[in-house]
Amino acid sequence: MSYPRRIHGIDFSGAADAGKCIWIASGTIDSGRLHIDACRRADTLPGSSHERDVCLAALCSLIMAEKACAVGLDFPFSLPKDLIQTRSWTGFIRSFPNRYPTPRRFRAACVRAANDRERKRATDIECRAPFSPYNLRLYRQTYHGIRDVLRPLVQKGQVCVLPMQRAQSGKPWLLEICPASTLKRLDLYVPYKGATSAHRRARRRILAGLQRENGLSLAPVLRPVLIGEPGGDALDSVIAAYAAYRAVLRPGLLSAPAVGVYALEGLIYA
Repeated sequence: MSYPRRIHGIDFSGAADAGKCIWIASGTIDSGRLHIDACRRADTLPGSSHERDVCLAALCSLIMAEKACAVGLDFPFSLPKDLIQTRSWTGFIRSFPNRYPTPRRFRAACVRAANDRERKRATDIECRAPFSPYNLRLYRQTYHGIRDVLRPLVQKGQVCVLPMQRAQSGKPWLLEICPASTLKRLDLYVPYKGATSAHRRARRRILAGLQRENGLSLAPVLRPVLIGEPGGDALDSVIAAYAAYRAVLRPGLLSAPAVGVYALEGLIYA
């Protein structure tokens, strides 16, 4: 099975004005390198807006329209195994909105089930992810990512969510990524989110590291956007695309569905 050559990286948000916060980097694998040719906010997608529900529906439409592509998404795809009350990840996804009607009830239920602890998955620990999936800073992102992106796409059978589902040619491959984990693996992790000159230098250093040794090239017009955007969200979308690109070049990780704990908890592709 050949790997998809079209790659997207999505820096996700569960905020009410998610369209202003989500960034999407898009590129193509050519001669073994990833060339990023576009980076845009989600509210610029056809039919989108800054409102979360409208924006996430437009995001799903983008993914479905692409067919053969790999998409790196920056939110947890699952929970720690002991907090999942179904036998399969697909069952967990399908029952998610009924079990957790709101983001607050989602977090409260997880905290209660974990005896007031913020538990991490095996992959969170292995990839040095900064937060539990239901951490106070992350739970809305997890909630809306699972309910409003993964669930409708899985229900329609139009994507493959790796590694819980088998990769198939002609369908989008969805991969969980974490920019912090990728940067730590590459020894490029420095504080880069902010408007100071030090933060801009850090973003410049990260881009240089990705381009110099790690197979990334950029359309020249994108460089000032990635360095100048103070939240680091535009850069995070490029890191998400890079992590997806690296994953699809390692077919051993994509050839079969996960087993053991990863079949329920998922896997961060760092």
